[in-house]
Amino acid sequence: QVQLVESGGGLVQAGGSLRLSCAASGRTFSSYVMGWFRQAPGKEREFVAAINTGGGLSSYKDSVKGRFTISRDNAKNTVDLQMNPLKPEDTAVYYCAAKTGITGWDIPQRYGYWGQGTQVTVSS
Repeated sequence: QVQLVESGGGLVQAGGSLRLSCAASGRTFSSYVMGWFRQAPGKEREFVAAINTGGGLSSYKDSVKGRFTISRDNAKNTVDLQMNPLKPEDTAVYYCAAKTGITGWDIPQRYGYWGQGTQVTVSS
């Protein structure tokens, strides 16, 4: 079992940057695929990025490719999402999530563990 706590959200102008961090409890962090999702008001939760257990393979939503970078540190039990440059359409609550298995990285229902979320607001 793993517990997840996000941090690093905030208010930023368009073109700015933020780094989200997710701290995980438990000794089996390195066995989980880790993902970042986001949910804007009135919209469904959507996939943003995911990274495999070893950190050598990642996947991104098309609209964030080249702007966002996911990384993990298995020694520190953390997974980060560097976001730059930000756009107003990136405004949402961002969630960290963990899953087992190698398929379905972009499917929220495949993730068994979720953080409480952190708000990211990008002003134009």
